[in-house]
Amino acid sequence: MSDAAHEKPVGSSEDAVVARLSRLDRFLPVWIVLAMAAGLLLGRFWPDLTEALDAFKVGSVSVPIAIGLLVMMYPVLAKVRYSETARVTGDRRLLAASLVLNWLIGPALMFALAWMLLPDLPEYRTGLIIVGLARCIAMVLIWTDLACGDREAAAVLVAINSVFQVIAFAALGWFYLQTLPGWLGLSTTSADFSVWAITVSVLVFLGIPLLAGFATRQIGERAKGRDWYENTLLPRLGPWALYGLLFTIVLLFALQGEAITNAPWDVVRIAIPLLAYFAITFTLGMLIGRGLGLGYAKTATLAVTAAGNNFALALAVAIGPFGITSGQALAGVVGPLIEVPVLVGLVYVSLWARKYFTTPEGVRS
Repeated sequence: MSDAAHEKPVGSSEDAVVARLSRLDRFLPVWIVLAMAAGLLLGRFWPDLTEALDAFKVGSVSVPIAIGLLVMMYPVLAKVRYSETARVTGDRRLLAASLVLNWLIGPALMFALAWMLLPDLPEYRTGLIIVGLARCIAMVLIWTDLACGDREAAAVLVAINSVFQVIAFAALGWFYLQTLPGWLGLSTTSADFSVWAITVSVLVFLGIPLLAGFATRQIGERAKGRDWYENTLLPRLGPWALYGLLFTIVLLFALQGEAITNAPWDVVRIAIPLLAYFAITFTLGMLIGRGLGLGYAKTATLAVTAAGNNFALALAVAIGPFGITSGQALAGVVGPLIEVPVLVGLVYVSLWARKYFTTPEGVRS
């Protein structure tokens, strides 16, 4: 995003923050709606698009989607001041709250919502439970940036979630699909999760842009200093994050445009628990952060990282045991359809909520 949003207003309202946004940032909801519509139309009227995109695939990773995500994440990670990450790793309240929200409350909440709202649709229910286990490691960075959150905190929390994802995803999948339903007298689902697919997803979607962002800052600051790096280079890189986001949205919606438009009622059924999930986890994150006295920037980061999910990973994991045309896979596809506009809305809610923090933090450049 443009660095026009990163001038440091002290105690400003959300209106003042929005006023500082560039035109590209200010009309982000419009661009996202247009990108979603373009993707749906492409998928609807170009039936061979999915097959064409599948030709550009390495293992389970779609190269076009990977390019979009890498372009989106690189500018955000290039903005991170890596020398300041120790400030975040030393904040045990933030780290503990994030782990609890992401790995205890989040999956349990999605399990409960899926069973309560989709008791008659086992495929969609299973797909949503898998979504609840896939913590976001990509788009959450840009949502944090737009919400004027703490970039260093976001980078650290995403890295921690990535490690937990590799270590715990398969075990949690077994627990929420087989063990817990069995204890509760509910039907169980068998699924074998590929640890390799999860690891590749983390390495590609986080590892590459993280290394690129770190290297860019180190080389740029050493060559021309921090002032040039943050006031000259970053404003040039910034807009590419939104270009990558919009490109990715077009592709994601195009890949399943026909499936979505052919089954609108199924999309609505899947959307209801997702909407409840996003609203509850985001609200909990804001309340917990405020209660712990984390300040606005860290609280916004905590709330956004708790609400976001890695739908690319959830889709890849679901396709393995259930197939690309399964209801489980469709739940992963519908996810971005709901998450993108909802998270944009929650960004504005977060900016509005700044006035309720007794020690509002300025937007860090």
